[in-house]
Amino acid sequence: LLVAPTGSGKTLAAFLESIDRLGRLPADAEPGVRVLYVSPLKALVHDIERNLRLPLSGIAAAAEAIGERPGFRAPRVAIRTGDSTPKERRRQAKNPAEILVTTPESLYLILGSQQRETLRTVETVIVDEIHSLAPTKRGVHLALSLERVARRCLPGDPQRIGLSATARPTDEIARFLGGDRKVEIVDTSGPPDLSLTVSVPVPDMTRPGSDLRRTSGNREPRSNSAAEETSLWSAIHPELLDRIRACRSSILFVNSRGLCERLANRLNELAGEPLVRAHHGSLAHETRREIEEALAGGKLRAIVATSSLELGIDMEAVEQVLLVESPGTVARGLQRIGRAGHAVGATSVGIVFPKHRADLLEATVVARGMREGAVEAIRVPENALDVLAQQLVALAAEAPITLDEI
Repeated sequence: LLVAPTGSGKTLAAFLESIDRLGRLPADAEPGVRVLYVSPLKALVHDIERNLRLPLSGIAAAAEAIGERPGFRAPRVAIRTGDSTPKERRRQAKNPAEILVTTPESLYLILGSQQRETLRTVETVIVDEIHSLAPTKRGVHLALSLERVARRCLPGDPQRIGLSATARPTDEIARFLGGDRKVEIVDTSGPPDLSLTVSVPVPDMTRPGSDLRRTSGNREPRSNSAAEETSLWSAIHPELLDRIRACRSSILFVNSRGLCERLANRLNELAGEPLVRAHHGSLAHETRREIEEALAGGKLRAIVATSSLELGIDMEAVEQVLLVESPGTVARGLQRIGRAGHAVGATSVGIVFPKHRADLLEATVVARGMREGAVEAIRVPENALDVLAQQLVALAAEAPITLDEI
């Protein structure tokens, strides 16, 4: 179990030894998946595949420069998610890549198909952002799927590597990762390097409509909605726009898809130009990638996102993260603000904008916990019999199996 701050290189560290080993495989080695990478988010799956390309080509070039013999052969990387086409799935089943990047749900579907035979060669399993899986039934389901992978592996029980920036308590997460196996904990975490502000853009939260902020020399047009006039939105919108225009790239996090779309539309209306776009899990993969690349390439100034960009996504040079309402937990706040300054030694800049007085109270408490790194304790669910029943049916559907084997 590897615990280290966001942007410190945990994922690359987990892959490096495997890449080195896979690059030395003989040409006649048995085909099959050698490294199984499991992510809780489809967006993170595609991000990992993209971010492996440069290290793979760099290691191949380094091997060639030092005259490595036999020559280094960069392992192939394949993706299996709900976005994968039938053609891609058939190709993976027939000619499996050495590294398979997938989600818990897709892994379960693989185990229920003939493609499960490609997992018999797995030597390493990497579970990324393990803190987001451990306290949920998705995590329970994944734990059983990993046992199903392990029981059919020809090389023996694969090594498991769990990665997280906010796994607490580490003993509990290690028990989730390994089950009855011994797990080594490598904890290099420390107080987060944050520049964190809680901002209320009005002098009196009980009378938010009494003081409209000026933005670029113009007052924000008054809304036709009486509810909005008595809320903080009339002051928050121009403040967000000012912050977006002051930086090259920003991510705004909200807690619902509805607010994500509304806020993106409102900011573009106020700006009079398409400055921002909404990013959430309901969008097609191609659309999400287009939005991410537009931000990275300087064609967009900001993305309004939900949890779709929260975990581990490397959004390159994001200068600041703006949180519209409290993130709810210290762990979620650190993950979101960690998208800014996502590199070793960089400071993550974040600003929280509470929507009402109760939200301000929560945001203040959460912000204090974020500065201290006081991440909430995680509890792994027990006795999830519905999950157990589903996996038992899947096991029995594979082939005859005895109770003792189960």
